[in-house]
Amino acid sequence: MPRKPFVPGAAVVVAAALAAGLTGCTGSSSPDSDAADAKSGGAATSSPAAEPGRYQTLPEACGLPSRGVIHRMLPGDGQALSDTEAQKVYGGQADITYDTDRRVGCRWTRETTAGTRHLGLDIQRVVSYDSAVSDDDKAQAIYDKKELAAQIPSGGAGSPSPAAPSPSASKSKEKGEGVVTNDATDKSATDQGTTGKSSAGAKGKAPSGSPSQTSDPSTDPSTDPSGSTAPRVLDDLGDAAFLNDKLVTADSGVHRDVTVVFRTSNVIVKITYDQWSTDKTMLPDSQELQDKARSLATELSDSLSE
Repeated sequence: MPRKPFVPGAAVVVAAALAAGLTGCTGSSSPDSDAADAKSGGAATSSPAAEPGRYQTLPEACGLPSRGVIHRMLPGDGQALSDTEAQKVYGGQADITYDTDRRVGCRWTRETTAGTRHLGLDIQRVVSYDSAVSDDDKAQAIYDKKELAAQIPSGGAGSPSPAAPSPSASKSKEKGEGVVTNDATDKSATDQGTTGKSSAGAKGKAPSGSPSQTSDPSTDPSTDPSGSTAPRVLDDLGDAAFLNDKLVTADSGVHRDVTVVFRTSNVIVKITYDQWSTDKTMLPDSQELQDKARSLATELSDSLSE
């Protein structure tokens, strides 16, 4: 039987028809179908991450305060220091930390015949790992806890504390026990007989939290009716700041502890400054210590803002 002749034109027509049919079945799309795909999770939109803090690193703590400020805060008694002694006193002792980009600190001590002064500096950089919470907001939350723990009046100097003290704190106050203000872990300890000041205890001084330790109302800044030296919020320092002042007497003598805490962006700075005297008639001056602590805080805030 003879073969049928091959017609190229017919094959082209059939192929074109098949292609058109496939396109009509599978290639048609509309804006509505694209919208449906997007809603089903094909192109999900994510909310922008919260703003990072201004600070990504921290300075070296012992070298941050100027030498002149350290000299004023740790005055001598007229006795000259050798170069080695001066370096030991004014150079400071750096805190041991595991991540110097997250936390640094330094301590200074000066002993004189009139007593001993201690200065402490703790700087913490806060990082929020919650994409919905900025570093600054996280730092503010930590600062708020510090202020609440210190029971700083929020309605102006001399106003009642916003939070009532815990039962353990009330018992400690009745017994005359001291308050630890230099606590890097930010825990308010009311039994300083347990925690104490290691540097003072090592020098033969009785722990500041001994059972006979009492606070003198006549020189306690918390009872200052004018509010000039009372624990209070500071409006002219950083983004938020407060000052605390405690005077405590013990069998071994008397000491005043001044604390200034402030926040600038995602960094929280804590300054602890105290003066110890074995002579109970020589009470450390509240105004002097506060002025010097605030002067240092202002210098640090300006330095960090540069």
